[in-house]
Amino acid sequence: AETNDGHRGGERAARDHQREGRGGEEIEEVVKAGIPFEVVPGVTAATAAATYAGVPITHREYTASVAFVTGHEDPTKDKSNIAWDKLATGVGTLVFYMGIKNLPTICEKLIAHGRNPKTPVAVVRWASTPGQQSVYGPLDEISEIVRQRNIKPPAVVVVGEVVNLREKIDWFEKRPLFGKRILVTRTREQASELIALLEGLGADCVEGATISLEPPDSWEIVDTAFAEIADYQWLLFTSINAIKFFFQRLYEKGLDGRILHGVQIGVVGKATAEYLLQFGIKADLLPAEFTGEGLAQALIEKGVNGSKVLIPRALKAREVLPEKLEEAGAVVTVSPVYQNKRPEGQEQELRGLFDNNEIDMITFTSSSTVTNFIHMLNVSDTEELQRLLHNVKIAAIGPITAKTIQKNGLRIDVQPETFTIPDLVDAILAYYVKGR
Repeated sequence: AETNDGHRGGERAARDHQREGRGGEEIEEVVKAGIPFEVVPGVTAATAAATYAGVPITHREYTASVAFVTGHEDPTKDKSNIAWDKLATGVGTLVFYMGIKNLPTICEKLIAHGRNPKTPVAVVRWASTPGQQSVYGPLDEISEIVRQRNIKPPAVVVVGEVVNLREKIDWFEKRPLFGKRILVTRTREQASELIALLEGLGADCVEGATISLEPPDSWEIVDTAFAEIADYQWLLFTSINAIKFFFQRLYEKGLDGRILHGVQIGVVGKATAEYLLQFGIKADLLPAEFTGEGLAQALIEKGVNGSKVLIPRALKAREVLPEKLEEAGAVVTVSPVYQNKRPEGQEQELRGLFDNNEIDMITFTSSSTVTNFIHMLNVSDTEELQRLLHNVKIAAIGPITAKTIQKNGLRIDVQPETFTIPDLVDAILAYYVKGR
């Protein structure tokens, strides 16, 4: 039995605010049933909720005493066992659990028994989650403020002078992207970095994978390239996915990176180069411009006439890199090592996010994420797409992705100068900070 949990944990943490104080009752039932158990003490929701609202429940300059009170007593009891006459003035900070429904009564009783009507109060809903809401006001007005702001359970009510400190130490809701709900369209496997960076700035991220990565239907071209790898002068990687699937197949064939000892390796960007290092290989060529065009130009400047070039990539991808290299005299082998497919069964859920105006921004990290996203929305034409996304901001990782977005009649609100995930996050941050 776990008595409480005030840590960030989505809806579970918020629900525990309602269960606070019931841990003992639950344990009694477990004992009665003869079930072995262990109690894991957590952080009380009172402390956690107040902390996430920027309110310390005790402070040397304000009060050294605090009381935790249920705001919703057992309705079967004949009378309340809360000593309001002692509680109202005898304790510095009062924290009420499950007190929203009875908040007017709580305020009336505290004032009637001597508490200053202007005592500051904080009401914190869904504490520690991206949906946290905090409202503040004096004791004699807070009930009306809560009603006007439509604050519903679960919520914790904090009464006391310590609430005045929230302006100084409110850290959670003052994060720059707090309150922004951002849809991340990357594959589930690759979404974690982007989500972690955005959530660290306070955003509420929604995973809406528009791509599922799968092996190609045939490995014939790849396996042949492994057998003839000594004949190639260059091996080019245009994505992290290409590296991942290339080496997975290499290992499956009982080989390792040593077969690449005579081949020079080029990558399309910094993130791809860093990922390649995980396999113990440093890229020989990293273009200044992180695009297929940039990689082609950098390689052409080195001279590729007559060189054999291997490009492991997605089954369907832009042809600009192999075409430019072939025009310059290279002999190019395009080797599919994975394929992009649209996830199935998520269309209705994805569409609902926009029908209900639940998304503030969408991030796109490739042209595939754009085209698959639009297909999954099941819109009839560009006009319907524009109406559906009218109030939604769009962030594109680079010019190629941006071009696909614009080709579909949508605008670009955010685009970094350097085409990496950290730079995309920095650009999103700058956009929202500038807009304040």
